[in-house]
Amino acid sequence: MRLTTRGRYAVTAMLDLVLNHESHPVSLADISQRQQISLSYLEQLFARLRRGGLVNSVRGPGGGYLPAMPAASISIASIIDAVDESVDSTRCGGLSDCQQGDTCLTHHLWSELSDEIHTYLTSVTLGSLAQREETRQIALRQHRNMGDKRIPATSP
Repeated sequence: MRLTTRGRYAVTAMLDLVLNHESHPVSLADISQRQQISLSYLEQLFARLRRGGLVNSVRGPGGGYLPAMPAASISIASIIDAVDESVDSTRCGGLSDCQQGDTCLTHHLWSELSDEIHTYLTSVTLGSLAQREETRQIALRQHRNMGDKRIPATSP
């Protein structure tokens, strides 16, 4: 599977946003600090997420980003797709030209695996991840590490 840093960071940043927005915009600087992701990289990701309709931006003092829809409506696959990430297990990028222009013996196996992974990621939402106890404990630890006394949202 070829899920790179871009897709992983996009999902992590979106989950952070869902856990921390509490009806007010979340700054990328806060996400950057909590998740240890470069601010400039987050800016690039959130531009794509905004174009993909997954987040709304709020300008000005106290500005930042808000989820564009309820967390239960945002699938992990939609986030990965929005940042132009591929969940492709084939060597040929799905082009069927794996073996000097022809399809290799195992092309269809890897192609089917890619489809299964995408189906699974479509079934998982940010809302379901945010509800997990282990996710909530990690978010709480991150807040404590930043010296923040606020508790992350309990029902995204």
